[in-house]
Amino acid sequence: MTTQLEFAKQGIITEEMLTVAENEGLHKEFIRKSVAKGEIVIPCNSNRKHQKITGIGTGLRTKVNASIGTSSDICDLSLEVEKAKAADEEGADTLMELSADGDLDKIRKAVLANSDLPVGNVPLYQAFKETIRKYRNPAKLDPEYLFDLIEKQLDDGLSFMAIHCGINQYTIERLRKQGYRYGGLVSKGGTYMVAWMDINKKENPLYEQFDRVCALMKKYDAVLSLGNGIRAGAIHDSHDRAQMAEMIINCELAEIGRKQGCQMMVEGPGHVPLDEIEGNIMLEKRMSGNAPYYVLGPIPCDTGAGYDHITAAIGAASSARFGADLICYITPAEHLALPDVNDVREGIRATKLAVRIGDISKYPERRENEKLAAMARRDMRWDDLKKYLLFPEQAEKIRESRSPAEKKTCTMCGDFCAMKKGMEIFKNDITDKK
Repeated sequence: MTTQLEFAKQGIITEEMLTVAENEGLHKEFIRKSVAKGEIVIPCNSNRKHQKITGIGTGLRTKVNASIGTSSDICDLSLEVEKAKAADEEGADTLMELSADGDLDKIRKAVLANSDLPVGNVPLYQAFKETIRKYRNPAKLDPEYLFDLIEKQLDDGLSFMAIHCGINQYTIERLRKQGYRYGGLVSKGGTYMVAWMDINKKENPLYEQFDRVCALMKKYDAVLSLGNGIRAGAIHDSHDRAQMAEMIINCELAEIGRKQGCQMMVEGPGHVPLDEIEGNIMLEKRMSGNAPYYVLGPIPCDTGAGYDHITAAIGAASSARFGADLICYITPAEHLALPDVNDVREGIRATKLAVRIGDISKYPERRENEKLAAMARRDMRWDDLKKYLLFPEQAEKIRESRSPAEKKTCTMCGDFCAMKKGMEIFKNDITDKK
C-alpha cells in the first residue's frame, strides 16, 4: 500500500490532499509538501470507503477529537452509537472508540458503521481485556496476539491508532528513581503495559518490534499516533523525568516511522500548568521534526472536577495558540464518570471554542469571521450575527427564552442599550463594509 506520505514524496497530489486543501482554503502544493515532510497527516484507512477527509498538522485549523467507549460499569452499545452520532453532529473532526468492556469487535464495527469521521482507538485496551477474560491475568498477554489484533482492527477500518511504543524499560526506571509520582499513572493502556513488562521482565514488544507496527499501519495507510502512556496525571508531575523520557523516545520513533513511509503523530499530556504548555509544544515540535502533535486536553489544574471541560478548554486554547494540531476533548464527567451523550456534546463545544480562540491568535489572518460577527452585533443585525457564531442554535434558544420588548435589543440592557445609542451617535461616520 502506497501511503499519503509516500505519494507526497513522489510529487503526487492525491484526492485526499486536494480535499484537505479545499477544506482549509490552502494551496494544494502546500498540503503536498507538508505531507511529504510529515508535518501534516491525513487519517484515511484505505479499507474504509466512506469517511470524512481531514488534515491534521502545521498550518491547518486545529482539530478536535471526541472519545467515546464502554466501561465495566456502563456497557451499552446503543449509547455508544448515539454518542458517535452526537460527535458527528457537533462537528468533531475525529473520533476515538475506546471501549473496555462488552463485545469489543461488535462495538467497534457499530461505531464505524454509524459515523463518517476518521475513527481511532487504543489497541491495548482490547488486547488486555481479552487476555483477562481468557486467563484472568493480563500478564499473560501474548505479543503475537497483540499484533494480530492490531491488524484485525485496522482491517475493520480504523484510520488512526494510539499505540504505546515509547514505553520501555528505561522509562520505567525513571519512574522508580524519581520516587514514582504525585498523581500516579493515568493511561489505562500504558499502565497495563508497564505492569506486563514488570511482571514478565521483558521489553515492550511495541517498542522492540516498532518496524512491525509501522508495517501494519502502512498496509492500511493509517496514522500511527505514538501514545503518551506515561503522561502526567497531575500538574506537579508535569515534565518529570519519566514523561520526558517517553517524549524523547516517541519523537525519535516519529522520525523512524516517517522514513519507513508511515504517517506519524505524537501524543502529549495530560495535566500541564498553563505556563508550561508553550514549552511542551516547542519541545515536541523541535525533537520530532514538527510532527503533528495530538494533545490530551491539556488540563492546567487538578481541582476542576465537574467543570473540567472548562479547565481543559483553557489549556486547549493555549495549546492551539502555541502549535498543537489535534486536541482531545474533555467532558464535564472527566475524573468522575463515563460521559453520557450530553457530556459528549458539551465537551466538543467547549473544545471547539477553545481551538477557535487559539487559532485566531495563531493565525491572525483568520480573524475576519470575528470582525463580521462584531459588526453584526454592533448594528443589531441578529439574523446576520447567527451566521458567524459557533453555536447559533444555542444563542437563538437563549435569546428567544428572554425575548426583548424591542427586537433589535436584548434583555441584558433593554431600552438602556449601548449599541443602540452608539449607532444613533455614529451612524453617519461608519466607513466599514457590511
